[in-house]
Amino acid sequence: MLERLTLRNERLLAEIVPQIGGGLARLDWLGSGDAQPQQLLRGLPPEFDGTPLPGQLACFPLLPWSNRMAPSGFAFEGVRHVPHPNRAGEPCPIHGDAWQQPWRVAAHYDTSLILSLDRWDAEPFSYTAELHYTLSGDALVVEISVRNAGRSALPFGIGLHPWMPDPDGARLEARANSVWMAGPDKLPLMRQDIPAHWSFDNPAALPQDGVDNVFEGWHGAARIAWPARGLALEVQADMDYFILYAPPGRDFFCFEPVDHPINAHNLPGHPGLTVLAPGATLRRRCVFRGAAL
Repeated sequence: MLERLTLRNERLLAEIVPQIGGGLARLDWLGSGDAQPQQLLRGLPPEFDGTPLPGQLACFPLLPWSNRMAPSGFAFEGVRHVPHPNRAGEPCPIHGDAWQQPWRVAAHYDTSLILSLDRWDAEPFSYTAELHYTLSGDALVVEISVRNAGRSALPFGIGLHPWMPDPDGARLEARANSVWMAGPDKLPLMRQDIPAHWSFDNPAALPQDGVDNVFEGWHGAARIAWPARGLALEVQADMDYFILYAPPGRDFFCFEPVDHPINAHNLPGHPGLTVLAPGATLRRRCVFRGAAL
């Protein structure tokens, strides 16, 4: 049976499914009074029967790296490391492996939850991790930490993969300095200025022809408003990149806070990644804050 752990206060309702990558099954805005709950993140239906895939959840953690890595792996300090592909039909290893593991419940209270994960035997990244979910007023605070449990230093990264509802009604505001353009393999080819139809310096609708790119020079703050729903979601993170995935004709989109670009392990200088010596820890924090319009 799928375990759904609930966090609730006057403003928010969150459900977490530890065994599905430590993922968030839903995040609903309760507002005040007798208002009906509204989805801030796309929710797994309450009547869902069976075991969901991580991609059916509202959000899941990305570690020890985010998004795709080249199929040939990466070289670091003279050693080549080649993670195995981990999603059917996808030649690139993607999103690390924490999203595909059952997490253990370390503590559960009315408004907070701590999960842990041990990947001592994983290769090439051996690590342990903690995931904290906390409701604080109108915000869900997500804190992630990953500790290098291996015998050698490696570059680590962290991200989150939330799924938002109603792309046609959404207006996004998220300032960035540049965008990475990708090739047919969806790996980055070059960094360039952001084209006008992908600029979100001011609130703007999502591109109708779709987008699946990483934006660099993000200042860690974004706002998604749904005027017709009278609802907004503010995102704050201590990360410098975001990935915007908005496939045309679908009923969702993804705004993913990440601390490094796609395939950063193979970009000069490993941008955004943090080299962790054995025993060292990387921490990231992201806040999802609901607001009525």
